[in-house]
Amino acid sequence: MKKEENDLFKIESLSAAHRMFGLPKPLHPLISLINGAHAQVEIPKLPQYHVLGFYKISYKPKIGGKLKYGQSYYDFDEGGLLFASPGQVIGSNDNDASVCSEYTLLIHPDFFLGYPLAKNIKQYGFFSYSTNETLHLSEDEKATIIEVFKMIENELKGRIDDFSQDVVISQIELLMNYANRFYKRQFITRKAVNNDLLQKLEEVLNLYFNNEIALTQGLPTVGYLAEKLNLSPSYLSDMLRSLTGQNAQQHIHDQLIEKAKEKLSTTNLSVSEVAYVLGFEHSQSFSKLFKTKTNLSPVQFRKSFFLS
Repeated sequence: MKKEENDLFKIESLSAAHRMFGLPKPLHPLISLINGAHAQVEIPKLPQYHVLGFYKISYKPKIGGKLKYGQSYYDFDEGGLLFASPGQVIGSNDNDASVCSEYTLLIHPDFFLGYPLAKNIKQYGFFSYSTNETLHLSEDEKATIIEVFKMIENELKGRIDDFSQDVVISQIELLMNYANRFYKRQFITRKAVNNDLLQKLEEVLNLYFNNEIALTQGLPTVGYLAEKLNLSPSYLSDMLRSLTGQNAQQHIHDQLIEKAKEKLSTTNLSVSEVAYVLGFEHSQSFSKLFKTKTNLSPVQFRKSFFLS
């Protein structure tokens, strides 16, 4: 569902979020940890779709609703982590409002200023995953994550000194590193499901080229493929990287080259015509990509194919 930016409810500050939840002001204007066991937060107060001005990391003891794939035989039931970044639209039509977050960590980007994490946090792809791509945790993983949340909570409630921010930043980095590790595990345990998705991806790409959609829409994009698979672009790339060692864009390029080889070897289309049929605006771009991938120009490939 797409919404115009002006139609979305925006929560710009941590203080505004606390007011919405009926909580006291945050102890720190740039970071807050809400312990759901101590704070009765009424989920219906949140608009269905909204945009945050800060990072949000939530642990839910039970993830409600059906996921689009994998729920029946690969996901854990013990709960999971959800991530959101500033400016990201969050919410859905099938939110399970009956299950509150046990821990919710809110961090304004300014809290990271002067630290490497200000830049590095953008490298964690799971901040742009969709709700149905939640990090599901085993019991052992849950215990680890809860322990890190408790460490952050204790530090934020303790006496503030010259080292407080350094310590909290380190604890957030620890949380990110564990999340990264557990997501890698999730890709492995979902391997059968992901292989099915990989097969579906091939079908989508084949239809794209065989039905000559490229003639009207140009080259297939990561966004187009992700939408067809009901995935976010980031999750699609990370899933493919775990299966094939390549991200989604590299996978598209490989499929483009395979289709190009097919047309160069089985038709009389010129190089420019092949480029056009595949969705390239300029044949030079096609030739450059082809040579990068094969070490041969399209003309050289065609000659070598018929000579062999």
